[in-house]
Amino acid sequence: MAIFAQNSLIMSTALRETKLTFDPPADFYRGKVRDVYRRGDELLMVASDRISSFDHVLPKAIPHKGQILNQTAIHFLEATRDICPNWLEISPDPNVAIGKACAAIPIEMVIRGYAVGHAWRTYRTAQEEARTPVLCGVEMPAGMREADAFPEPIITPATKAEEGHDEDISRAEILARGIVTKEVYHKLEDYTRRLFARGTAMAAERGLLLVDTKYEFGLLNGEIYLIDEIHTPDSSRYFYADGYAERQAAGQRQKQLSKEFVREWLMDHNFQGLEGQTMPDMPDDFVNLVTQRYTELYETITGKTFVPADTTDIEGRIKANLAGTGWTVV
Repeated sequence: MAIFAQNSLIMSTALRETKLTFDPPADFYRGKVRDVYRRGDELLMVASDRISSFDHVLPKAIPHKGQILNQTAIHFLEATRDICPNWLEISPDPNVAIGKACAAIPIEMVIRGYAVGHAWRTYRTAQEEARTPVLCGVEMPAGMREADAFPEPIITPATKAEEGHDEDISRAEILARGIVTKEVYHKLEDYTRRLFARGTAMAAERGLLLVDTKYEFGLLNGEIYLIDEIHTPDSSRYFYADGYAERQAAGQRQKQLSKEFVREWLMDHNFQGLEGQTMPDMPDDFVNLVTQRYTELYETITGKTFVPADTTDIEGRIKANLAGTGWTVV
């Protein structure tokens, strides 16, 4: 793993947001993490250093997180082009990706290989209430413990909310509402299972278990494209394979690489995004820890050494790197 001086991450400038103006002009949308510029059928996405959890953007940006997020996504987008087409064309800057602008399908295709996170919380509540555990219309097996593997991965879609919380939705509800056709939905499920199988195999090569993840898709000229990120710490959870069975047998918590530790920190500080709750302040030590965890995941899952980009003037660097791409900054 890359070694940072004790205070180097805190001293690094973090990219909270961008305010780029292009000629010709581009439409702008700010997501939880990315700043998105669209012009015709082309999209430019800047991965900021913002971090979100429980559908809220946390108060401090995390140095280098955007670069890590962008480069991890690119690693897996390039490795899965044989499964389905994706939106990515070029990445002229460590925080920037440019590609096709697709009409987003308003569903997140969540797939889970293990009973953790939201799946486990749903399972545990059902147990406490003596109900059959069901998530998104999928009945989960009886007798499971936290972090047990499902007999086979389950797909538990969520609606893609413009604001606020995404909501669980079943296959039957998606089809009943006419969100997509039956043909399109079956293709989304097929892509989801095949992408997860590829991600699982790639994780295994690096000594990891791909626990769960989500995929987003869009349509362009009637064709389905994989869009946004893939297999990143913002969209996925990983366990270390070494010692998994032993920890599970002993009832111990699994060692994992994911953003779950951020959620756990927030819950420990009485925040789950619920009404009336106050977002806790993030101390510098915790900000440092988040960058270190993201770096560890990048290096572990890709096998590449993370090389932090110059953060002296991030927006200026992006402007310079966009020269010659057709996205002229004015």
